[in-house]
Amino acid sequence: MKSLPLHACTPSISSAIINRSYSLLHFTALVALFYYRLSSFLSSKPKPSLPYLLVFASEMLLSIIWLFDQAYTWRPVSRTTFPERLPEDEELPGIDVFICTADHKKEPPLEVMNTVLSAMALDYPPDKLSVYLSDDGGSSLTLQGMREAWLFARSWIPFCRRFGIKITCPKVYFSSLEDNYSGPLHSLEYEEEKEKIKGKYELFKERVNKAGEIIGSEEATSSKDHPPVIEVIDDEPENEAGIRQAKMPLLVYVSREKRPSHSHHFKAGALNVLLRVSGIMTNSPYILVLDCDMYCNDPTSARQAMCFHLDPKISPSLAFIQFPQKFHNINKNDIYDGQLRKLFEIRWPGIDGLQGPVLSGTGFYMKREALYGNLSEKDVMRLKQSFGHSNEFIMSIHKIYQYSAIKNTESSSKLQQEAQFLSSSTYEKNTQWGEQARMGFLYHSVVEDYFTGFILHCKGKTSVFCNPSKPAFLGSSTTNLNDLLVQGTRWNSGLLEVTLSKFCPFIYGLSRMPLLQTMCYGYLALQPLYFLPLWCLATLPQLCLLNGIPIYPQVSSSWFMVFSFIFLASLLKHLEEILSTGASIQTLLNEQRVWMMKSVTAFTFGSLDAIMKCFGMREASFLPTNKVADDEQVALYQMGKLNFQASTTILTPIITLIILNMVSFIGGVARMFIAGGWNETFGQVFLSLYILMVNYPVIEGMLLRKDKGRVPTPVTLLSLVITIFLLCLGHMTLRW
Repeated sequence: MKSLPLHACTPSISSAIINRSYSLLHFTALVALFYYRLSSFLSSKPKPSLPYLLVFASEMLLSIIWLFDQAYTWRPVSRTTFPERLPEDEELPGIDVFICTADHKKEPPLEVMNTVLSAMALDYPPDKLSVYLSDDGGSSLTLQGMREAWLFARSWIPFCRRFGIKITCPKVYFSSLEDNYSGPLHSLEYEEEKEKIKGKYELFKERVNKAGEIIGSEEATSSKDHPPVIEVIDDEPENEAGIRQAKMPLLVYVSREKRPSHSHHFKAGALNVLLRVSGIMTNSPYILVLDCDMYCNDPTSARQAMCFHLDPKISPSLAFIQFPQKFHNINKNDIYDGQLRKLFEIRWPGIDGLQGPVLSGTGFYMKREALYGNLSEKDVMRLKQSFGHSNEFIMSIHKIYQYSAIKNTESSSKLQQEAQFLSSSTYEKNTQWGEQARMGFLYHSVVEDYFTGFILHCKGKTSVFCNPSKPAFLGSSTTNLNDLLVQGTRWNSGLLEVTLSKFCPFIYGLSRMPLLQTMCYGYLALQPLYFLPLWCLATLPQLCLLNGIPIYPQVSSSWFMVFSFIFLASLLKHLEEILSTGASIQTLLNEQRVWMMKSVTAFTFGSLDAIMKCFGMREASFLPTNKVADDEQVALYQMGKLNFQASTTILTPIITLIILNMVSFIGGVARMFIAGGWNETFGQVFLSLYILMVNYPVIEGMLLRKDKGRVPTPVTLLSLVITIFLLCLGHMTLRW
């Protein structure tokens, strides 16, 4: 008898038709634009000025990036899972959950423990579920939090399973106005148990916070210099026969050794340590990776992922299942584009119709053997050259599908000693961990997720994007401008690091992946270079306008229609995508504003950072995003006001360009009315107007607002001085 499918894949035919039609029309218009620019260049006397050529080069680079972006829209698909068709619990494979934290001050232990508890309460057989927390800060406060979380979990997990609780993060469950309970409404037994559990949760919070007050002030361990600490959190009582009273997932605390003299490779290094430690303890064939603030919102996500991993048709080549990143603290207008709507609503469903989505840092179920590279090797000495000198770990490599949770205290003690060896700072020396695209999560880029996923796809592996109606995971997004742009700088530095290496998608990927998949990675590889055309188009047409130099065709010319079509078509396509995903028109302005801001700051600084690292002028660094938001910051965010309490380095480029475009617009309008040159200068005047319209909240923060989130006066004055310098420089060079 033929078994029913575990999932279904549905191509979005109407979206594909719209996308392909738009791409064809837009491409045709771009060809016409290039013809106009080239013919003007070849026929004009005297030859076009340098600004004209730079604007043309900017248009070409924008067009190339746009072309690569179209690969995402070529074959969008949607997927549906049928978890009820999975085999019985006894036949399901084991899952190891990896959660990473790095700084207890920026990532509060209570929030981290809520993520841990939500993972322990997943709707999955508890004897086949293990949760590992990597604490790169080596904080005794985080370790104490784990012990307290275990004590509370002994009550919380049975409660969740008994009453079918739909949200397994206790903080969210107790703060929710809805009854996340699948049983009869207003059940007396349920209400009584809920009150008992709530009391225990309040006690749990009190003990963690009290530990923070005591340990936090005495914390002496350096986050960059500490020994390895491995602890299996397990003090569950046994009955007289030595049998455990309740089934609980395994909970393990891992703090790898870190020494200033050894590179620790940031998050990728932490994940590789968890990969090795879990390999000798539980060795589950599948791994769920979560950021410490990304709690499990839907306890069925593990079963949904298994609908793909256990499908014999796609499983042999399938490496990972990627769920979208979604956030619980996004305000109504999403002023910082924290939801990454374009990425998870448009691009990832599109690339899912090709070879599969890019690995996205958190919320993915990875097949363990996909990270081990070539497993056909049997020679022990060669295996040790690749995987290191742990006999226990070498033995585990070929036993991935033999789940082996720790059975007793004696075996636990021995394995903890071996685990400390596996997590030492020198273990990876002269091995292939993270190196040369061989095994594990890859090093040499701060975006280890993108790099690792790229290499897996180059090896012929596939991936799947699963986007259920109920978010599988929810995290906390950045809620201020400074964190947004610092985070963007790090991401774009990592992307360009890979582009400048021998693993550049255009060279390494083209012969190893389908063309459209290579184009998708190519778009991300080129994304940091947006800063070049954005800086150019935000300054040169404006300076030329003030000096009476036309850059665009006259309004009366038929060529002006080509430029108008490209602008309007792009705007309408963006609007169509926004409306199709249920967002508002305000989202269009917010996304364009954030894109402009990122281009002149995050993309710029990220590119410079990557280039300096490429030439050995700067060492790689990683700062975790701050998960602690003060009340004033949250209040500004909820009101939909940009918070300009950011570093001067980040704010100055934005404010400078706004002031320059204000001057350009006023000067251009005056020139149109006084000299009557509106036919030649309308395009440049409109460009300045559009930039100012999109960035009106910046103007408001600079001139109108009086709250603490306004643009600081010193930044405005500094930007004004730089603008005057640019105006003088433009006048001298363009007139010359």
